[in-house]
Amino acid sequence: MGVREAQRARLVPDGASPPSFQMTKHAGGELALSDLKGRVVMLDFWATWCPPCREEMPSLVKLAKEYESQGLVFVAASRDDGATATQEVDYFLQRFQPELRPYVVYADDTVARAFQVNALPTLYFLDRDGKVMDAQRGMLSEDGLRRRIERALKR
Repeated sequence: MGVREAQRARLVPDGASPPSFQMTKHAGGELALSDLKGRVVMLDFWATWCPPCREEMPSLVKLAKEYESQGLVFVAASRDDGATATQEVDYFLQRFQPELRPYVVYADDTVARAFQVNALPTLYFLDRDGKVMDAQRGMLSEDGLRRRIERALKR
């Protein structure tokens, strides 16, 4: 199996409808999959303790802002867990990435299992009907992210 195949191994397949989910927003409230219908979703599973996640995050935030007016919504699904998860994410946001704050939600084990997240970062693109149109395990360059976003928005 090549690198590309390994990165896509056991991810939710393109065209599949992921199970409905509900995640707690860092800023308060809940976010459900149904809230995102009609928009292209860039769903990134990440954690504060994951070096590739931290390295990729500035590009994700930059591109989310750039393409928001074209119908892209960014959801940064943190896999930080335990009693101190909120504090760890808050510290990360304050110190390194304050512009990420409105995008952060917490993905519990149920959501992570539904999306077959067993490594970080893991990125999904969902179409306007909520179906998976692309998935990637591992970090992408800014150019790679841009190409995927543009392809997703054209569908």
